[in-house]
Amino acid sequence: MRSVYRVAQVRAAESALMATLPAGTLMQRAAAGLARRCAVTLRDQGGVYASRVVLLVGPGDNGGDALHAGAMLARQGVQVGALLSDPKRAHAEGLAALRAAGGRVLADWPGRVDLVVDGLLGIGATGALRGTALTLAEQLGGLSPRPPVIAVDVPSGVGVDTGDVPGTAVRADVTVAFGCLKPAHVVGPAAVLAGQVELVDIGITPWLHGDPALRIADTADIAAWWPQPGPDSDKYTRGVVGVATGSAGYPGAALLSLSGALAGPAGLVRYAGSAHELVVPAHPSVIAAPRVADAGRVQAWVCGSGLGTDERAAGELRAVLAAPVPVLLDADAVTLLVDGSMSGELRRRDAPTVLTPHDREYARLAGEQPGPDRVAAAQKLAAWTRSVVLLKGDRTVVAGPSGEAWVNPTGTPALATGGTGDVLSGLLGSLLAGGLPAIRAAVAAAYVHGLAGRLAADSGPVTAADVAAALRPAVASLTKTPVGIAPVRPR
Repeated sequence: MRSVYRVAQVRAAESALMATLPAGTLMQRAAAGLARRCAVTLRDQGGVYASRVVLLVGPGDNGGDALHAGAMLARQGVQVGALLSDPKRAHAEGLAALRAAGGRVLADWPGRVDLVVDGLLGIGATGALRGTALTLAEQLGGLSPRPPVIAVDVPSGVGVDTGDVPGTAVRADVTVAFGCLKPAHVVGPAAVLAGQVELVDIGITPWLHGDPALRIADTADIAAWWPQPGPDSDKYTRGVVGVATGSAGYPGAALLSLSGALAGPAGLVRYAGSAHELVVPAHPSVIAAPRVADAGRVQAWVCGSGLGTDERAAGELRAVLAAPVPVLLDADAVTLLVDGSMSGELRRRDAPTVLTPHDREYARLAGEQPGPDRVAAAQKLAAWTRSVVLLKGDRTVVAGPSGEAWVNPTGTPALATGGTGDVLSGLLGSLLAGGLPAIRAAVAAAYVHGLAGRLAADSGPVTAADVAAALRPAVASLTKTPVGIAPVRPR
């Protein structure tokens, strides 16, 4: 598991650590990790010696990191030039080090650039880029051919604590993160701009206090959580999941959600709904009934995908909400919750509930869009509904009513196609029936669903049926290399 910390926590940890070290030690550690990553990129392009690197340097320590790293590269024979957004506020010691190593301050972009280091703004910056920093970022975006870009700690122009991008921002190929991950590395549109995130240890980990802003599961976590049958297991002890999805108008939703449920760890799947006559020919192992009341006992319910919003659908949802077992509500069930009486029934439940809205469904439930801080939005809805909220997106956020929050690292735009959410809901319900706590079930389902989307995308355009078919190999892949943040490099 990886932990993600907010700026205030990072600043406090840095201050505590710096009080124990000689002046400038922490900056030298950061610069050394940055220079090492720059050299790796240059070697991959043909060589370090005589390559040309441009530093975009803003005021403060972030610019100092870039300047000291530039000095280290210059001593390896790199031609290093710095474009300063504010010459009067440039880090004096870093600038002196760069010049002493043979680097120079530039008046304009050189004719050839092999690598750009973005040190315009660091984690203390807020709001959109402006002034010379904005001009330099726009000029970088217009370079052709575009050189590789390495960001110092975070890409300039992103909202560090939220992952928002309030205006023009630098798009990095690699971001060298110092000490720990920040929200902008892993959530929201900022995560896309960060590119590959490489975490460099500068020694602050023991000094980080308080709960992390976010957590990120890795393959080892998901594999450890995943329910496994034992020698005494039978289909009932492994968990029975009930699936109340689909309708005469949307029978495919029933089949897709059942595909997800069958790929999960539950030992038996029951179906309740008006598509019951189509279910058994497609999934012979499923026990089908026309209504929730006729389905029999289950350890968890999945409800909503393709259910409809008429009186019959509302009645089925009420029956599911009344069940004293974990419940997952998706799609039409989320829409039905907007009715005041139904939301009251949700809040009165004692058993765990998981909601899986996309942004438009979130807006209907919460009365407002998620906004720039998707983590805070998911936490707010989770607290109000007393549920686990899985807020869908490229970087899906999972939040619990206690404030605990996770972000999924395996998402892919390939999953932005009709029916993939139905598959996810079935898989998540199977994990609930298998005994996983609701927040772990949501995190694990999002993780494996993302892996399945990636596997399916390897063969071309993706359909929901492709994702459903890829779930089993995705589950099998849990013992393979983790997906997500690059490993920590020693300082």
